[in-house]
Amino acid sequence: EAQSHRRFLKSHLPFDAMPIYDEVQYIHVARDGRDAFMSWHNHTSNYSPTARQMQSAAGEADETVARPLPAPHATPHDHFQVWIDESPDTRLRDDSPASNFFALERSWWVERKRPNVLLVHYNDMKADLGGEMRRIADFLDIEISEDVWPGLIAAASFEFMRENGATLLPRAAMSWDKGHERFINKGTNERWRTALTPEDAALYAKRAARELSPSLSRWLEQGRLKAGDPKDTAD
Repeated sequence: EAQSHRRFLKSHLPFDAMPIYDEVQYIHVARDGRDAFMSWHNHTSNYSPTARQMQSAAGEADETVARPLPAPHATPHDHFQVWIDESPDTRLRDDSPASNFFALERSWWVERKRPNVLLVHYNDMKADLGGEMRRIADFLDIEISEDVWPGLIAAASFEFMRENGATLLPRAAMSWDKGHERFINKGTNERWRTALTPEDAALYAKRAARELSPSLSRWLEQGRLKAGDPKDTAD
């Protein structure tokens, strides 16, 4: 009750795994599945010994899985074979397999036309960070003076966050071998084109066509600026 600033929560949950209130506004940030996979490989293959030990202990204590954290995979190609696999035990070999990604994106896409839901795409923020920030501010009914905008946009850039990562993420050193430099890694798209094989890419495309509607697949790959506003799509 004493909190004076705007309340917000951040999660990696699907829409239908959260409490839903009409008076609460929800913002979902998405990324192409192959780019999300590359980021995930960087995260999971570079945990610090402390983080790996803590997560393994939690996994072993969980009666539904009873196993330690899966061992890291040396290359994106090797990791992709597990991530994209659809076997029943895939979730025991990868903490967040492709099935999680597709299910999460479908859950938000179904609710995209709710007035209190806004879908934001990583590609659009890379292409026009200021424009997307203004779009978010409008959605949240936040009025910002024009003279303040340049500083806000600069502070939200990938470069600023990486340069100031030690301050922004003081506990990152506990989780990754290079701390904030590992977490705020590349910030670029389509690294998968040189990390995965043509066969890997074809496997993802085939899976995406089966898991996603055409409009959702197009939006995840291209973003709103190229594929159109999700609220205006039929499927």
